Amino acid sequence: MSGDDWSRLCDGSDLAEGGDGRRFDIVGAAGRPEAAFAVRVDGQPRAYLNRCAHVPVELDWLPGRFLDDSGLYVICTVHGAMYDATDGACAGGPCDGRGLQAVGCREQDGQVWVNAVLAPSPDSPKSAETPDSAGTPK
Repeated sequence: MSGDDWSRLCDGSDLAEGGDGRRFDIVGAAGRPEAAFAVRVDGQPRAYLNRCAHVPVELDWLPGRFLDDSGLYVICTVHGAMYDATDGACAGGPCDGRGLQAVGCREQDGQVWVNAVLAPSPDSPKSAETPDSAGTPK
C-alpha cells in the first residue's frame, strides 16, 4: 500500500468523543482483509488494527465497543490489556510495552479518512470514495 491510499470511512459526526468506534476492514498484507477500527479521542479520529498486541485477537467486547468508561483507553476484551487511545501505546496489563498498530487517519471537511484501501465487508461503508491523483481525498 502506498502513502496515497486514502479512503473515506464515515462522516465525522459518526464518531462521538469517547464513544463507540467504527469497525472496518482494510486490505492488508498479501491482499488479505484485516480488521481495523476508528474512535474519536481528544477531538481527533484515531484508527488502529483491531488486534491486541498481547495475543492477536479482536479488541472490542461488543461490536464497536473499544473504549473504557473514561473514553481514554482501548481495552482488550480477552485479557484486559490497556492501550492509550491517543497513540495506541501500551498503558498496562499483558501487552507488556507493545502497542497497537496505527492506521493513518484524518478528518477533512467533516469526513473521516483512513490511509488504507477498504476491503468489502458488511461493516464497511457501501460506497468508499478514493483520493484524486495527488492523493488528496475528493
